[in-house]
Amino acid sequence: MRVGLVCPYTWEVPGGVQQHVGDLAEALIHLGHEVSVLAPCDSETRLPDYLVSAGGAVPVPYNGSVARLSFGFRAAGRVRRWIRDGAFDVLHVHEPAAPSLSLLACWVAEGPIVATFHASTPRSRALAASAGVLQSALEKINGRIAVSDAARKTLVEHLGGDAVLIPNGVAVDRYTEARPLDGWPGEGGAIGFLGRLDEPRKGLGVLLDAFDSLARERPGLRLLITGPGDTDEVRERVAPELRDRVVCLGRVDEVDKVRAYHSVDVFCAPNLGGESFGIVLAEAMSAGAPLLASDIPAFARVLREGEAGRLFATGEPADLARGAAELLDDPERRRALSHAARKAVRAYDWTTVAADVVRVYETVLPLGRDHGPVTAGRAEIV
Repeated sequence: MRVGLVCPYTWEVPGGVQQHVGDLAEALIHLGHEVSVLAPCDSETRLPDYLVSAGGAVPVPYNGSVARLSFGFRAAGRVRRWIRDGAFDVLHVHEPAAPSLSLLACWVAEGPIVATFHASTPRSRALAASAGVLQSALEKINGRIAVSDAARKTLVEHLGGDAVLIPNGVAVDRYTEARPLDGWPGEGGAIGFLGRLDEPRKGLGVLLDAFDSLARERPGLRLLITGPGDTDEVRERVAPELRDRVVCLGRVDEVDKVRAYHSVDVFCAPNLGGESFGIVLAEAMSAGAPLLASDIPAFARVLREGEAGRLFATGEPADLARGAAELLDDPERRRALSHAARKAVRAYDWTTVAADVVRVYETVLPLGRDHGPVTAGRAEIV
């Protein structure tokens, strides 16, 4: 079938939704479907063949972060043309509650529409206040998917309706094997982190506080930090005498990201909340990295309540330090967690997840007759 995927967030800034959409597109293409993705994107970004740019985006505070979104009459015109030219059998929008392309697509499109809800925002005043405005778009959705129980709960409590639970996917085999970065992990041990450096809810500050105490007790211990943001600002938060043991790579390409997962003795996910799944966690599991993660519900579920990774109390540097020390001192425990993680993450491989998504597509297509493509109407934009 012909599938149109809509990503609300700008393509050139890494994020879980962007990666989900890209990986789903590739998995669907592998299954033999024709796929086109519409996303905000600047003019200088190199795009995959399946992606169509909807133009630039603007930064907007959303879901505890700053998202780059595209909205307005010009964006709506681009959405309408893309839908008209695509002649899709099904339109699959992501995060339709965000003020961006997915919401516009719901307003504009006529035909089978599936939506995936990613966000986990237990107390969202913005969602509660905008529920009435969103309703005219959301009522056109024929099939709903939530990537986690937390995302489903957010949908039910703030927007109404229900959704089938299909978790985020990860291309497991992409992360299984890689050569460590030169000089890593080293004899003194290494802890890894990957995430946006300037986003507080990713928990880097908690990890830095824990590293301060760990590093003073372990002279050879190093910290490998990967992700977009101001690396100089991160280093300034580290005590001067420890800065030479904190390496900030900044944003890296996909190859070096995989190598980073294979370059540490312990991978730490210290997130403070707002995660409905944790794609970074799943990638690290695929790489077989021993996991140390905050005990937020999404992480605890993916790590099978501690069977596939060591959990620590969210936001507590002292408990993080204790967990890291235990794992660094116990190679056998790290090997056991690595094995358990590789086994557990297979449930999230895209070969399984994409097939489940296609089954949702099939439920919303008209049955027993030839159906026309999704069309672009002239619905008024609220």
